Amino acid sequence: MQTQLPLFPANTKLINITLGYMEHGGFRYYLHNGNPIYCHALGDKNSYRFILANLVTNQLCSIAELAAALGEHRKNIERYAKAFREKGVSHFFSRKERHGLCYKFTKSLCSEIQSCLDAGKSIYRIAKDYNVSESAIRYHIKKRRLEKSKVSP
Repeated sequence: MQTQLPLFPANTKLINITLGYMEHGGFRYYLHNGNPIYCHALGDKNSYRFILANLVTNQLCSIAELAAALGEHRKNIERYAKAFREKGVSHFFSRKERHGLCYKFTKSLCSEIQSCLDAGKSIYRIAKDYNVSESAIRYHIKKRRLEKSKVSP
């Protein structure tokens, strides 16, 4: 059997001696011995996480090599690989991105809190009634998602 030499294009950044990646036309291509094995759009976080987990799980590279080459934190790559092993492929593509979204302040809760603010209730009382922090209510007032009542109690 003849061994295959790892021949990579000139703009390839190596992860290890047999694995590298290159970016071209808004896509990132992962190459094994010079042959493309994965591809994803640069903004596609779910595919990115899936591919990193798959590379580690299939032992094409180590977590340390990926972290050094891509600038990704080791803990994130460990988390992706663990999710891949335990939850499978569907975990990466069937979940919603919730980064930056408050799970307690839904639209219905905001409207209820706004009606309490309009009625002249204090932020402290509203926070206790709805089991949220005062600072969360103040944050939403600052971001103009809620409006503090002009009525003085």
